Amino acid sequence: MASTQFPGTRGVGKAIYRVLSGIPTGALWFVVVIWSIPTFGLAVNSFRGRDDQRNSGWWTVFSDEGGTSLDNYETVLTASSTNSILESLANSFAIAIPATIIPIAIAAFAAYGFAWIDFKGREWAFIATVSLLAVPLQVALIPLLQLYSGGAHLTLPLMDKTLTLIPDFGLAGTTTAVWLTHTGFGLPFAIFLLHNYISGLPKDVFESARIDGADHFTIFWRIVLPLSVPVLAAFAIFQFLWTWNDFLIANTMIGAQRTEQPTTIAIANLAGDYGRNEHLLAAGAFVQAFFPLVVFFSLQRYFVRGLLAGSVKG
Repeated sequence: MASTQFPGTRGVGKAIYRVLSGIPTGALWFVVVIWSIPTFGLAVNSFRGRDDQRNSGWWTVFSDEGGTSLDNYETVLTASSTNSILESLANSFAIAIPATIIPIAIAAFAAYGFAWIDFKGREWAFIATVSLLAVPLQVALIPLLQLYSGGAHLTLPLMDKTLTLIPDFGLAGTTTAVWLTHTGFGLPFAIFLLHNYISGLPKDVFESARIDGADHFTIFWRIVLPLSVPVLAAFAIFQFLWTWNDFLIANTMIGAQRTEQPTTIAIANLAGDYGRNEHLLAAGAFVQAFFPLVVFFSLQRYFVRGLLAGSVKG
């Protein structure tokens, strides 16, 4: 069964390597330094008080004019409110973990089916799935919120009846509504990325497994998954970072339910009325960024290999 290959991807990885290898190391370090300056300034400000942040630049910390302390971090971590920062971290995990694992599980099966199972309409089904990437997330938020809060119903005027397509599960204002939305919008990209990798696996391996009597599930579990660890890790990084740092979807689906809010909303609320506590945002941002950094550096060895998955064949 022939796999589907996307035109224009052959040799892309080699071309990228040639371009990067021709750039002087000094130029790359210059770009890294310039790109890191805003983050470094934010880190310095996270240790400075409100008056210092307002009256002088972060670079004055290296002179006698500036001072540092851990007061901002202490305030962020110990602030008493309806939803503390520690509770919001738990909510963020309740959103990011299922929104990362579930799309990977579903997309891996779908990608294998599109790549190596020959069925009628396979190409059109794959095109229809990937085309969902073009659907703007913003236009679907309110309809999804209405679906979560009231279900889906179809009125039949001729029969004077209302048909319930999806019952009201009462998901509005919960973290479940957030990770369900992330799962739905993350699946098309996950299927596209995994398909591009799985379709590039050696065909001889699959034929040998079939000769030995292996069925599709055995091939998927024993061969495809172990060989697909780099691309699975790459997507896991993308999806975890996206869901962990999301504000729009969480704010739309959760709204005023403060006990369900993730860290992105909790930190935004730290600024208070009229932004009088905006000096706490820098410290809150680094508290919130700690876990994504752990995930990235734990999986970063797979990151580049996963990004170039399926593009270096030939």
